[in-house]
Amino acid sequence: MPELPEVEALREFLDEHLAGRVVEGVLPLAVSVLKTYDPPLTALEGRPAGPVARYGKFLALRIGELHLVTHLARAGWLRWRETLPAQPPRPGKGPLALRLVLAGGGGFDLTEAGTQKRLAVYVVRDPQEVPGIARLGPDPLAEGFDREAFAALLAGERRQIKGVLRDQSVIAGIGNAYSDEILHAGKVSPFKLAASFDEEQVTHLHQAVRDTLRAAVERAHGLAAGELKAEKKSGLRVHGRAGEPCPVCGDTVRSVSFADSSLQYCPTCQTGGKPLADRRLSRLLK
Repeated sequence: MPELPEVEALREFLDEHLAGRVVEGVLPLAVSVLKTYDPPLTALEGRPAGPVARYGKFLALRIGELHLVTHLARAGWLRWRETLPAQPPRPGKGPLALRLVLAGGGGFDLTEAGTQKRLAVYVVRDPQEVPGIARLGPDPLAEGFDREAFAALLAGERRQIKGVLRDQSVIAGIGNAYSDEILHAGKVSPFKLAASFDEEQVTHLHQAVRDTLRAAVERAHGLAAGELKAEKKSGLRVHGRAGEPCPVCGDTVRSVSFADSSLQYCPTCQTGGKPLADRRLSRLLK
């Protein structure tokens, strides 16, 4: 799933490649992708593209006085194309969900792999009309996201810190992968209760949030859209690396599986050397 660093890199890429270009048409090719009907997609035709904004994991393309907003969800992606086929694509064929065509040639495709169709597109007059954007918490790279603001978010939170970091209404833009990376950098168990952090631990974890995301954004800066997935994977230290040695201490990275996801962590760095219980595996062994 694209998270804050990859979506920020896509924003920069689109800002550069769309500025001043006129939208010739937007073609929805998957029934599930379009979440709004007024204004219609046709209202974007003939309008110039303006600045591109990011709201957490949402991208908002300004087109004339309207905004084309998309959330790539778990399996969605944006593919920039300098030239597009002359033959219009057929709806319902393959992963292609939506195509934006620019006057003079080129544009981009939104694609989604798999059977769970969660990629979403909205045409709105104001990005705050999108429910997911209206519910977002603060951006962790914003200037105002200081140590005190972070501490206030954790205060009274009885949930595990892994879930708090992933909750978009608490902090915008962090998903499964970067929450694993942040907790590894902060030397924190993913199961630790958020409200149990002392002053020093809050400070250390806040720094881990900022440093991890800033480093990932810097790695992604200037990359073409098609290179971002590989860059994200290569930069991860524990997420997706179960069974490999921890790059900090050499212990084996472990995994805990859930119904539709998993987390990875280092026992030595994060849990005092104690492996966390994998509840799904435990049930299978009973």
